Amino acid sequence: MRALAIDGGGIRGLIPALVLAEIEQRTGRPIASMVDLIAGTSTGAIIACALARPHPMSASRIAEVYTVDGPKIFERRLVKEISSGAGYLDERYDSGPLVDSLRNHLGAATLDQATVPLLITAYDLEARAALILRQGYSMVDAAHATSAAPTYFEPVKLGDRTLIDGGVFAINPAVFAWAEGEIDFLLSLGTGEHTRPLPYATVRDWGKLEWAEPIIDVVFDGGADAVDLQLSKLAGAAYLRLQTRLDEASDALDDASEENLAALQREAAQLIEQRSADIDRACAVLTA
Repeated sequence: MRALAIDGGGIRGLIPALVLAEIEQRTGRPIASMVDLIAGTSTGAIIACALARPHPMSASRIAEVYTVDGPKIFERRLVKEISSGAGYLDERYDSGPLVDSLRNHLGAATLDQATVPLLITAYDLEARAALILRQGYSMVDAAHATSAAPTYFEPVKLGDRTLIDGGVFAINPAVFAWAEGEIDFLLSLGTGEHTRPLPYATVRDWGKLEWAEPIIDVVFDGGADAVDLQLSKLAGAAYLRLQTRLDEASDALDDASEENLAALQREAAQLIEQRSADIDRACAVLTA
């Protein structure tokens, strides 16, 4: 069984979308026709749903959606910025533009209708439990729930569940794909590693307010690295991770400025160039 796993990372999802576009270009085949499972968290789950919807979107089209809809989703409206206290008193963004984009591109499709099985992560605040969404939800609802990052978007109410971003426990969902068993090849795509240091002199006197936003990045980044380390040992050659440092682009989840979108595209192009041989290997395995 061949599996694909895509990390969370907000607007930085543009990077794996472009890597997948390169794979589709080299193979001449849609991603969903080459894998048996796609696992996704947050922005990675949005990509997963788009790839596996009843009429699959091409990865290049998905990348275009990031550049067109991203600035609308992460538009910092002055009224909201003031009322939310820049995300400290309330969520920073209205989820309306996000849901509009999901509805526009995923339509009425359900997870059950996916052309390849999906594994979507979310966390239930009321049950205090990690969830894997597989069936019984629309793609829009599942993608919305797994993208509801604390401080950025409000939680999502689905039935008796109150769901938030699956990144709080699985920013890198590759380990859940591996746990499905009998995986012959697992391609794991990152959204770029954080590069901003948090020096001791800066954090030593931080309290809840100062840690509110940085701790999310720390948990996300540390969780992704932990999964990569585990699978590197457990899966060996059956596991391939394509990840890059964000030396030029911002590592913020919500920087959808024109300048940063261009920088993310350059980061993706550099990753593709540097890991071209690994991408060729992935293409050969996926089309075998």
